[in-house]
Amino acid sequence: MLRIHFTAQDLEYVRIARSPDPLWEIVCSVCRLQTDEGRLAFGPWRRAVVPLLRGGGWGGERDGGRERDGGGERDGGGERTGGGGVDRAVAVALRSLMPCGPYIPDFLTPAVDGGIADLRQGVDRVLSTPRSRLRREFTLLAESGARAFAGAGPGSRAGARARLRPFAAERLARGDTEALRALGGLLTAYDAKFVAPYRPWIDAAVASDVAWRSRELAGGGTRALLETFRPMARWSPPVLEVTYPVDRDLHLAGRGLLLVPSYFCWRKPITLFDGDLLPVLVYPVEKPVQLPAASGASLARLLGPTRAALLHEVAARGCATTSELALAVDCSLPNTCQQLAILREAGLAACRKEGRCVLHHPTPLGRQLLEQSGAGSSERPLPVPRPATVSPW
Repeated sequence: MLRIHFTAQDLEYVRIARSPDPLWEIVCSVCRLQTDEGRLAFGPWRRAVVPLLRGGGWGGERDGGRERDGGGERDGGGERTGGGGVDRAVAVALRSLMPCGPYIPDFLTPAVDGGIADLRQGVDRVLSTPRSRLRREFTLLAESGARAFAGAGPGSRAGARARLRPFAAERLARGDTEALRALGGLLTAYDAKFVAPYRPWIDAAVASDVAWRSRELAGGGTRALLETFRPMARWSPPVLEVTYPVDRDLHLAGRGLLLVPSYFCWRKPITLFDGDLLPVLVYPVEKPVQLPAASGASLARLLGPTRAALLHEVAARGCATTSELALAVDCSLPNTCQQLAILREAGLAACRKEGRCVLHHPTPLGRQLLEQSGAGSSERPLPVPRPATVSPW
């Protein structure tokens, strides 16, 4: 259990990052490659990146039910890297620095007020980490290697394999310039192959999560915002009790809290190890799943001014209730429900139940249709849509 202690000043300074942090997405996705957790949510992504990991050396992971353990050379961490190419070598090197275990160095995810939206900015901050901090955190990483991870679930392989020797650990701990540049190259290369191709789905999930929680914040204040994190967290004033693999207290002491939505975070929110750093809470958002292809007949049913207006309103608002949409397009509530159902059947809109309300969101297909038709070029920019989702808990 993680207990986050708020003061009155902290409650006035709770922020939500507007976009996913690229470094947290890298760290969390590397962890997702080390476990079987979230098969429905991450299955399509794992299947897509499996070809990048082939050739052995990924800790004997299963590929389609078969154990994979090929030959090849070993990298600086003692892990086999031959036969699978540069992409797998990059992933293996980062895995040695980001074990799905009790400790991941904080310097890999530098805390910045408002969050980091640009990978280059994040990498530059990683490379500028003071040497004293590098030494301290690599010492902690080495010490954590013998500890079991309480957060590894029954589907996790994290505790079943030997810990890899961290990539260039001694040189990085000394602040060696070449080693740090190599680390920056690893982060950039991994993002390009394992994260960037799926960014539209990542951004869609995060944008709609932020739209929903911002709506709650605007309507009910900080308390309503913190209540949205049930069941993974419970607001018991003045403490936010968070499901966590270890027992810990974090006192904000007037620094506030930055909430960072993450696509690759799974089940439990996470935070930095060092409580003296800027307080952040990285939490999982609902995951988009592959949308069914809309048939020609379904798309034909969409032709008409009412459905077109509804689709535009859903995309423009980010999330809206049925009543709000009915009022916006001047349509009766029953007819609005019917037209929205048709949009959902065609894969152009999705919805979620929040209390007594149903919130409607656009899907990537709906946004694409609007953009291609020119309907998305109005003065009010269209937000990134919300696809069909899998709950993070």
